[in-house]
Amino acid sequence: MEPLNHDNRKVHLISLGCARNRVDSEVMLGTLFGKGWTHCENPAEGDAIIVNTCGFIQSAKEESIETILDCAEYKKTNPNLKLVVTGCLTQRYKKQLSTGLPEVDLFVGTDEFTKLGQLLDQPPEKGSVHAKRTHYLYHDSMPRVNTLAKHSAYVKVAEGCQHNCSFCIIPAIRGKLRSRPIESVVAEVTKLVSEGIKEVNLIAQDLAAYGREKGHDELLPLLKELVKIPDLKWIRMLYVYPENIDDEFLDFFAREDKLVKYLDIPVQHASNEILTKMKRVVTQEELRNTIKKVKEKIPDIAIRTSVMVGFPSESEDDFLQLKEFVKEMRFDHLGCFTYSQEEGTVAGRLPGQLDEETKVRRQKEIMEVQRQVSKEALCSYVGKTLPVLVSGPSKETELLMEGRLSTQAPEVDGLVYINDGPVVPGSIQMVEILESHDYDLVGRVVSES
Repeated sequence: MEPLNHDNRKVHLISLGCARNRVDSEVMLGTLFGKGWTHCENPAEGDAIIVNTCGFIQSAKEESIETILDCAEYKKTNPNLKLVVTGCLTQRYKKQLSTGLPEVDLFVGTDEFTKLGQLLDQPPEKGSVHAKRTHYLYHDSMPRVNTLAKHSAYVKVAEGCQHNCSFCIIPAIRGKLRSRPIESVVAEVTKLVSEGIKEVNLIAQDLAAYGREKGHDELLPLLKELVKIPDLKWIRMLYVYPENIDDEFLDFFAREDKLVKYLDIPVQHASNEILTKMKRVVTQEELRNTIKKVKEKIPDIAIRTSVMVGFPSESEDDFLQLKEFVKEMRFDHLGCFTYSQEEGTVAGRLPGQLDEETKVRRQKEIMEVQRQVSKEALCSYVGKTLPVLVSGPSKETELLMEGRLSTQAPEVDGLVYINDGPVVPGSIQMVEILESHDYDLVGRVVSES
């Protein structure tokens, strides 16, 4: 590989997968910007294209491979273009990729991507792989380019995972739990707020386990520091596993206005037999009691969850238990995934693997239940005037603006479409809700918050 010309270098970056991967992409951009690179929206104009991949399940792997091959097409008209593949796919398949994807110039894993600037300055041999396990941990002094919005950002407080769910490959890809120091997270959030950020979305594989590898939970101490930051309006918590939710946490959560009344609680299933095979450490009754307690202590809370259908040996009775549980709990937001048989996982070796047709049917049934739940719940918003974090012009049509309630997380939940009023993008404004749909709302701005 020839070194790139250091003058006016442009990079196009595609980030696939979860919000945690997105933060890695933002660090990659920050690292490259520090080396004089600029970002270009058109990949055809780039000196380098980076595809930050997801390698979690089969559909994500397929999307990653298709994206890589699509980007390789640009090399036909620009032979000097450097195609770089980073992230989970590289980390998981580092031995196979360099031979399977000869179109790629450089592979970089989940721990060594901060070396991207150096690697592109003095490119190694074409197709080389840099995916050593270094126990990487992001910190506040690293350069980072926020790509979410001018008013909102993700803040990753930990790397890796301490759970051993039988269906999940993440610990093998990302390693065991490693939590950032509280002062590092606070310093990063303080800096983001000084740059105009009004909402931070705290993320980790399991946010409630933050600090646990050090022998003590640190989520509550972290929150107590974050709420002190002036001008920070909304703090959102994503991916809080149910077994780690206790009364002390909920009592603090309930009384702090900056902690938006929203919680992402992954439950995965409701059949005790399937939960046991998943190596989840909760029962259906414990899940029910935890969710009920959350709603009792914080009556106006919105709860998001994720569930999985088609796990090995999931019977029709197991599935119906999950379906009834979803009906009963009335989650405000829900994502339903079909089980993916992954090599290297315990579940991948279990007997009773289900066919795709059954998985997809069950997924559709769950999502139809959730559509009805969501539609009924959103009807109650009509006529109310609520604070909305306004993003800007709608991606659907230039005739509308869009924003989110505090009970809607970025990228995964519904939106509030704004059809009237003095809209100020990047601000929190009071919006009268005029209409409700299956997952979205429509309203008009009536005043500043």
